[in-house]
Amino acid sequence: MSATFDIVVYGATGYTGQLVAEYLAAHYVGEGAPTWALAGRSRDKLASVRDVIGAPADTPLIVADAANPAALRAMVDQAKLVVTTVGPYQLYGSDLLAACVASGTDYMDLCGEPIWLKQMIDRHEAAAKASGARIMFSCGFDSMPFELGAFIVQEEARRVLGAPAPRVKGRVRDLSWKFSGGTSASARVTFEAVAQDLSLVSILKDPFAFTPGFEGPKQPRGNKPVFEEDLQSWSAPFAMAMLNTRNVHRSNMLMGFPYGRDFVYDEMVLTGAGDEGQANAKLVMAANSEKTGPEALKPGEGPSKEERDAGHYDLLYIAIAPDGRQVRTAVKGDLDPGYASTARMISECAICLLRDAPDVPPGLWTPGAAMQHKLIRRLREHAGMRFEVES
Repeated sequence: MSATFDIVVYGATGYTGQLVAEYLAAHYVGEGAPTWALAGRSRDKLASVRDVIGAPADTPLIVADAANPAALRAMVDQAKLVVTTVGPYQLYGSDLLAACVASGTDYMDLCGEPIWLKQMIDRHEAAAKASGARIMFSCGFDSMPFELGAFIVQEEARRVLGAPAPRVKGRVRDLSWKFSGGTSASARVTFEAVAQDLSLVSILKDPFAFTPGFEGPKQPRGNKPVFEEDLQSWSAPFAMAMLNTRNVHRSNMLMGFPYGRDFVYDEMVLTGAGDEGQANAKLVMAANSEKTGPEALKPGEGPSKEERDAGHYDLLYIAIAPDGRQVRTAVKGDLDPGYASTARMISECAICLLRDAPDVPPGLWTPGAAMQHKLIRRLREHAGMRFEVES
């Protein structure tokens, strides 16, 4: 297939899509840069975004509505890789994904919707392998740092403990961000879908929803505050754990179970020791429900540049051997995770697949399983992320 563009950014007039386009315009210009185009529903809005982000005046614009399969197919046929930020994906993503699978075009998104992901894995896995399409879901803060955090701590476990650990804890040590309007909308749409079809509850309850044909051991539920002796801290439920844990188990399966088939993994937020830590854990529980309530940001809304630049995150990974020995690693970022860091992540993920990992076979992938150390290296060098071993 001879595509006109290396990358098409679909949803470039949306909040996060514009950040992706702005990042590409600033960092990938001139000789040897990938060819790319802006795509969305309105030519006038696309032209406005092109001018606002300082992209060249001749940057191609493609008009395609998510509700027009023929326009989506025409767009997809021009691209080696489509990066889409248009969510909630269960409302606006299915036709685009189907078009990419049918035409053998690579695809990346920022999806954090477990039910839609499960449905798409079941529907498209075989067809993507047949057409040559490399499909990668959850290429932003949902769930790339968490997937790669599990990967690097298991690499360290192999090096220090002599084998991968059957138990890994992912713990949010610090997080400064505004919960994204798109993420809030995705959560609301998921809850609405479940209210209309209660059979979907089983997907949300199943930690192995993304590993068709494989069911591992019982996993921690992570649904209430607990005191963790080994960390001397209270921990609270983490709003993104339902998605991230499933992507980590899928990653393990896609790589051929390097963490073992008895692998146990969970994610929580560390809130500190003593009475104050316990009180903080309860506050986190309350805040989780507010993020999808009426006061949540709307899709297309987001923090100012100053707020994005002031954001950061610090994720701790603990691999625990059967004899109790531990190794610890961290994934850190110096920007707001939900927007600025996410825009860099998906952009560099796209560049990595095209430039560094062209031999990734077709199919439905998690980005970490597909590109492993190549992706970590690129995120470290270009996306402001740090992957560190802790003593």
